Amino acid sequence: MNAAALLYPFILVAGALQALGNTMNARLRGSLVNPWLAATVSFLPIVFVFVTLFAVLPVPLPTAEGLARMPWWAPLGGLAGAVAVFGGLALVDKVGAGPFNGLLITGNILTSLVIDALGLFGMPAVGFRLLPWLGGLLMIGGIVLIARAGRSGAGAGEARAHGIDGRLLYPFVLGAGALQAVGVVLNAQLRGALVNPWLAAAVSFLPIVFVFLTIFLLRPVPLPSRQDLAGMPWWASLGGLAGAVAVFGGLLLVDRVGAGAFNGLLITANLMTSLALDHFGWMGMPVCRAGPHRLVGAALMAAGIALISAA
Repeated sequence: MNAAALLYPFILVAGALQALGNTMNARLRGSLVNPWLAATVSFLPIVFVFVTLFAVLPVPLPTAEGLARMPWWAPLGGLAGAVAVFGGLALVDKVGAGPFNGLLITGNILTSLVIDALGLFGMPAVGFRLLPWLGGLLMIGGIVLIARAGRSGAGAGEARAHGIDGRLLYPFVLGAGALQAVGVVLNAQLRGALVNPWLAAAVSFLPIVFVFLTIFLLRPVPLPSRQDLAGMPWWASLGGLAGAVAVFGGLLLVDRVGAGAFNGLLITANLMTSLALDHFGWMGMPVCRAGPHRLVGAALMAAGIALISAA
């Protein structure tokens, strides 16, 4: 068995947690009202955990030579990935977990294919191979079906009730998925330069908290009421930690299995978990049953991921 295949179960779990994290963040946003406050609360526990782990396990430490070789953009991986987290905070309840994560996934995997093909951001260049790009086309077809099914779902109806057509939000979600793929690769570069994975994770997330906290201080209203806070589920603030498992997986594993395979496996678990969240209405999501369009779309995306991962 390929040694990299032993890492696949961890990546699949990370993908499922990523989908759950987006939904948790949506509930956190609903309870805290102010999106910048919600984003700060989501990321603060992550920084605390990774800083604590680094304090407990401070070695190995980076060398001066390693720091000198580190690209200037390596510490920006967390910020790139944070766009997707903020998208989950603000948009997942407007477009539905299935369409949101499907669009995020499509932008992610297509960007990952380009990164692998061209060797961007220090990744090995593998050239343009037919099977992965055929897989990408299947994924696009799949997300079109899932998104079409989502238009008539409860999430879409709620969005229209607020004067928003969920389809207008699709380009932002695609862009967030592309940045998410870039963030995974940047984090791998950061891990290589800083050596210690806990230090690398802390450095990746610290700028995110600084940015969101600064924006919240500049725009401190609206604030949640006591009733809002009383209705917040205990797990809502754990969305950032759930999604951080995928970020930490990228720090450790993307350079071992490749950006396409890593994001393909992450995406498989993410997509299936997202469709289940919509179908059963878990974690307060509006129920949107997985009818024929969604199931066929999911099958196309799974087939596309299989082609990408197997190439």
